[in-house]
Amino acid sequence: QVQLVESGGGLVQAGGSLRLSCAASGSILSINAMMWYRQGPGQQRELVASITSGGFTTYVDSVKGRFTISRDNAKNTVYLQMNSLKPEDTAVYYCRSDVRVAMSSLIRAYWGQGTQVTVSS
Repeated sequence: QVQLVESGGGLVQAGGSLRLSCAASGSILSINAMMWYRQGPGQQRELVASITSGGFTTYVDSVKGRFTISRDNAKNTVYLQMNSLKPEDTAVYYCRSDVRVAMSSLIRAYWGQGTQVTVSS
């Protein structure tokens, strides 16, 4: 099937930067939207940023101007560059890809395992 592997999380001081990566592999015919979500302690999972196959991006208001989502279609990889990090950005970050699987007409959502981002004040 399809696997999503995330990397790049860690501990950083407020004002610092991190870059998350999420690589999709498996029986992939094409990938539509790719997204990053996050879930903080005691909070619901929220959509942070998304990018279409054509490169159109959207962001939640709280990260606009600080985070940048991008993708490398040749590598089936999505990135999240996070700058000017704040303690309230602390969360587990999950990537999601809407994948058209080979030998199927369906598009399914696949999720990464999550990576912890902790921002200290």
